[in-house]
Amino acid sequence: LYHYFPTKRDFFAAVVERESGRMLRMTAAVPGVPVREQLSAGLDTFLGYVEEHAHGFRAFHRADAAGDQAVRKVYRQALAAQERQILAALAADPELGWAPEDRPELRIAVRGWLAFTTAVCLEWLRGAELTRAQVRDLCARALLGAIAP
Repeated sequence: LYHYFPTKRDFFAAVVERESGRMLRMTAAVPGVPVREQLSAGLDTFLGYVEEHAHGFRAFHRADAAGDQAVRKVYRQALAAQERQILAALAADPELGWAPEDRPELRIAVRGWLAFTTAVCLEWLRGAELTRAQVRDLCARALLGAIAP
């Protein structure tokens, strides 16, 4: 392990970076399909991953909150990649009738939604009395509300 990574934190950051890329691929938008149609499926995939990797999801967010610089760097990169992916899906959505560049507040809305979704998932993992479907629907409504004109 230490032959490839100088510290355990560097190893953890590399694992998080790899998993972040995996999550982006798993939740990638399908070109030409409206965001509203893809949102539930993408959230189901994400929530399944969170549920299956609950310990790692919590550890990642604890390390970021604690200010671990290696993890914070990966976190910022992953957040920016998720943000770009969502904004690109919104830009490609033929049903919305507007482009993200026409609405500069969208970047902030998407970033806020990502933080909201993380907070909801952490609460859900702590034992909030919500089903996965309820969490999915809550997060979907929050995004749709945030991007509504």
